[in-house]
Amino acid sequence: MLFPPDPDDLRNADVRHLRGWLPAGQADALQQAVQADVPWEVHRIRMFGNWVDSPRLSCWIGDPQARYRYSGAEFVPHPWPPLLSALRDRLQLEGVGRFNSVLLNRYRGGTDYMGWHSDDEPELGPAPLIASLSLGAARRFLLRRRDDPARKAEYLLGHGDLLLMGGATQRHYQHALPKMARVQGERINLTFRWITPRT
Repeated sequence: MLFPPDPDDLRNADVRHLRGWLPAGQADALQQAVQADVPWEVHRIRMFGNWVDSPRLSCWIGDPQARYRYSGAEFVPHPWPPLLSALRDRLQLEGVGRFNSVLLNRYRGGTDYMGWHSDDEPELGPAPLIASLSLGAARRFLLRRRDDPARKAEYLLGHGDLLLMGGATQRHYQHALPKMARVQGERINLTFRWITPRT
């Protein structure tokens, strides 16, 4: 594992890690609000030809036309709560990017995880920007090159950190949030995206 990432291992990637982008007090309040108010679900996803429960809780929020297909399932967005709409506005006002949806993932402890994948669904376009805000327990976030999976980069994403993945990152890399058995606290991740409405 490499920390910080070796530039050669991130060739063709556009990744930025902004530590403490959301101040601790604001991050605390946001975490408490989304834990209590978001309609969390166990999404069913298709893996190796079988339907299985996702190993985390999730919620898809967005503009009405921001429907998203992932692992064989289609997700219809819940409407924006004011707190998350305001957070999207802040990201856009600061020039991070333009977003019409956010996927929230809730990792209840160190055994909840996300396997290797790329956010390369057609609705995201050829060079999607993903703005990923972390709340709660710090967790390892890994990137590996598609053409050489042994080449990995690692980030430790903490409370209030913002990770940006843009450009050709999804085309050339996969990412994962592995299990961390010693982590007891929850982590909530908000990944803001732009979904191209299907016609």
